[in-house]
Amino acid sequence: MDETNYRPLNEDPEPLGWNAITEAFEKLYPGQDNPKHFANPIPWRLGGQYPLQGVSVYDGGDFFHFVTYGLTDLYDKEGTDPEYSGYGYEFTLKLRKAGLGAEMDELHCIGGILQDLAKLTFEKGEQFYPNEYIYTGQTTGIDVNQRSALTGFVTALDEAGTIDTPNGKVDFVKLIGAADAELKAILDQKITVQELIGKIGDITDYARDSVI
Repeated sequence: MDETNYRPLNEDPEPLGWNAITEAFEKLYPGQDNPKHFANPIPWRLGGQYPLQGVSVYDGGDFFHFVTYGLTDLYDKEGTDPEYSGYGYEFTLKLRKAGLGAEMDELHCIGGILQDLAKLTFEKGEQFYPNEYIYTGQTTGIDVNQRSALTGFVTALDEAGTIDTPNGKVDFVKLIGAADAELKAILDQKITVQELIGKIGDITDYARDSVI
C-alpha cells in the first residue's frame, strides 16, 4: 500500500460510508483532517492483492490510531444485512510510539497485518468481534524486526464505538497486541479476554513484557 492523501475520487459514487468513518475519527481527533493515509492502488474487485481500500493513521500523542476502510459499504449499500453495513465492522489499532524503530516501516507493517486479517473475512468469511482473541501459534513478534513479545491479538470495542451510517451500523473492532503466554492463558481458560485487557490496557506496546 502507498502513503497518499487519497480520498474518494469525484467520479466515484457518493462515499457516504467512507465519510461516516472519517467523521467518527475526526470527533476523536479534532483538527486532524489530513491524517496519514495508506491507499490501495489496485482495488480488490479489479484483481488487487489488498481487500481494504485504505488505512488512515491518526496521531494520539503517545500512540498512533489506525482505522480501516473497506470491510463495510463505503459507497452504495451492497451488503444484504439490513441492519449492518457490509461485514459490519472496521478494524482499529492503537500503536504506542515509544519503542518503535523505523516508524514508517512499523506503520506499513501494521497496515499489512490489517490487510491480512481483512483477507480472512473476504476469502474465508471469518468474522471478528470485540472480546475475542486471535492466536495462530506464531512465536515471533508482530513488529517489523519480530523482536517484540507480542505475537497475536485480543479485541475490544474501540472508543469510536458503533456508528450509524446511511448503509447501516458499523462496529469499530480494536486489535490489541498480546504475548504468546497471554494468549495461551486465554486458551487454557486461566484468564478471560476482558481480564487480560484490564491488565495490559488497549494500546499495542512493542516494548512491554508478558503480564503472565
